[in-house]
Amino acid sequence: MPNLWQAVQKGNTSSGIAALGNAGLAVLKGVAAFFSGSGAMFASAMHSVADAVNQGFVFAGSVLAERKPTKRFPTGFGRVINIFCMVAVIVVTVMAYETVKEGIHLLQHPVHSGGFWLSFVILLAAIAVDGGVLIKAMHEIVKETRVEARGLGVIPAAFRNVGRAAPPTRLVFYEDIVATSGAALALAAIVIAEFTPLKIFDGVATILIGMLMMVVAFKVGFDNMAGLIGVAAPVEVETKVSKLILGDPDVRDINTLRIIQEGRFYHVDGYIELRRGLALADADDIKFRVRDKLLADTDIADVTLGIIEDNGIQTWNLEELQDESRG
Repeated sequence: MPNLWQAVQKGNTSSGIAALGNAGLAVLKGVAAFFSGSGAMFASAMHSVADAVNQGFVFAGSVLAERKPTKRFPTGFGRVINIFCMVAVIVVTVMAYETVKEGIHLLQHPVHSGGFWLSFVILLAAIAVDGGVLIKAMHEIVKETRVEARGLGVIPAAFRNVGRAAPPTRLVFYEDIVATSGAALALAAIVIAEFTPLKIFDGVATILIGMLMMVVAFKVGFDNMAGLIGVAAPVEVETKVSKLILGDPDVRDINTLRIIQEGRFYHVDGYIELRRGLALADADDIKFRVRDKLLADTDIADVTLGIIEDNGIQTWNLEELQDESRG
């Protein structure tokens, strides 16, 4: 039991908080949709249900992904989270379809919504909760990618570096952008329906929310499919690893380097060129020294390095990598 609790504590914080918050919002929005008959409120409730279910799945996946490598699975369980995220994508897609279908129905048969103030208060609460979760996800992105950002600077930093964050954090980030904007759309829809004769906007807002859900499903699905196949680490990570390797006084060059991203972890594989004239025992010591330096980074799960003698030709261009990362 203590081991289980320790594993849960290592789970993705953003997805766990988001799952609990959206579960509560789903109940509140469902009640409001039932009493008001608002299609936009129904769409927002469906989105909260989808968020609660898939973020719960993702949190469970993030806990399993933290398991240590075993003899049978020597590279660890990092890609488990991608599988759970794909399940989440299916849930979002089904909910998005039902939401769009309801929106089309409302366009064909507009209805008068009731319970305006109940819906209004609940949607304001939804914007506050989803917005809070979104801000939390932004801070998680900055933390995971080790970017220096404070105050309002966290927002652009999160958008720039979201691709380097862990899959659960990326999913929460994208989904809560939609959740917050969807709740704002639903709020606009009930206000317009209440104070103007434009009842059709309820159906339009419902369809828009459903389409936003589909966009998130496609984006998250694409990212996690790439993760399941095996995707190269971002250039910023490659630059960081290169600096660590070339920072050793006995390393002259990097002959080859491959860094694969698996969940939030990286697997480093390559050949390094050492200064000439070294005895095999000394060369081994240098290799293990470089390996241990890389493994000191908590984001790097394993390192496999081969060693060869310096061939006198500079293969690895660190300056080009740095220019690419800045670009």
